[in-house]
Formats: sequence, structure tokens, C-alpha cells
Amino acid sequence: MDHRFVKGPLGDLVPLPSLSPEQRAAALEKAAEIRKARAELKEQLKQGKTTLAQVLEQAESDDVVGKLKVSAVLQAMPGIGKIRATQIMEKLKIADSRRLRGLGEQQRKALLGEFSANGN
Repeated sequence: MDHRFVKGPLGDLVPLPSLSPEQRAAALEKAAEIRKARAELKEQLKQGKTTLAQVLEQAESDDVVGKLKVSAVLQAMPGIGKIRATQIMEKLKIADSRRLRGLGEQQRKALLGEFSANGN
């Protein structure tokens, strides 16, 4: 018996639901579409076709964007690599695990201020 388990809300192990081959294929297709959409958004950011402000606004209503990690978005910006993204997040007291939709209003303002001050 091959059961796969995940941690439940109480920290206990609970079995994953069994998926039919059709359900599994649909889930894989949906995941691929989400990855593609996120990659396209990051590429638009890198090329300057969209701004951080636009991405933050989109995160409010779009689950695909809202679930992006802040660090991934910062690293997609022109001239920002992993080290600089980490420095910015530490300076603004944003946890490495934070996702766009999880940003507080002050963190959002601080991020936008950081990039408007630097001309990015």
C-alpha cells in the first residue's frame, strides 16, 4: 500500500486524497499553466513592460500573482539579483517566505518607496 501523507493543520500526518488519472492530469495541466503565467509576469517585469506597483495591484485580485513570493518578484526586476533582493527585504523587514498578497499596507508602501527612490 503506497500512501502519501502531508502534515495536517494540527501537525499530524494525513493521507493525500487519491486522484484518478484524469484528475491528476488536470491538476498537472493547471500547475503548468500557473507556472507559465508567473514566468510571463516576471519576464514582463524584467523587460520593464510592467511595474512593481502594477504587480502589487494585480496581486490583490489574481491568485496566481498573489501567491508569488516577494523575493521572486524582486529578483525579476531589472538590476536586482538574489543578494540585493535579500538586502532590500531585510531592510524593509519582510520575511523571506512572504508572498505578495501577504504584504501589509506599510510593507507595500515601503517597497514602492524603495523603488521610486532608486528610480526603478
